[in-house]
Amino acid sequence: MIKAITKIGNSQGIIFDSALMELAHLKVGDEVTMSYHEGGSIVLTPIHPRISKEVVSGVIETTMKDYAKTMKKLA
Repeated sequence: MIKAITKIGNSQGIIFDSALMELAHLKVGDEVTMSYHEGGSIVLTPIHPRISKEVVSGVIETTMKDYAKTMKKLA
């Protein structure tokens, strides 16, 4: 995919179309880290928020309660 660097206000930027945003699971406002590599490569890596252990534990507990019969059959 080829993109052109464009002027955005007093800065420069690359416009991502909605198809690319969807493929990368990104939305406006998401943060990315940017790294430069020898040879001129620039890599953008999405920073996805981490879910706390408490939230994960709560979801697991609720799921286990909601599907207790199914879990027993599978065991």
